[in-house]
Amino acid sequence: MRTAIFKNGGKDRRISLRATSSQEQLIRAAAIRKGVSVTDFVLECACRRAEHTIAGQVHFTLSDKQWKAFTEALERPARVKPRLRKLLAEPSILESR
Repeated sequence: MRTAIFKNGGKDRRISLRATSSQEQLIRAAAIRKGVSVTDFVLECACRRAEHTIAGQVHFTLSDKQWKAFTEALERPARVKPRLRKLLAEPSILESR
């Protein structure tokens, strides 16, 4: 979700907020250390927090038939995936350095 938000390019909306002097200094210092503008820093942090908040509240409703199919799928034994097993047995690119 985050990549879709930031790939979109041109920003056409304005969000205004008030902050204390110490909050502004903290945010500016963090943005500088990260090498981004204050706008990009605040948007990235706010979007990350918004995604987390929304993800924690998402739920779904199923009919009895759908619930039965869902729980049966969860209870089925896992299938062996040889290509996945091979991939996970290989060292990652981070480990091979």
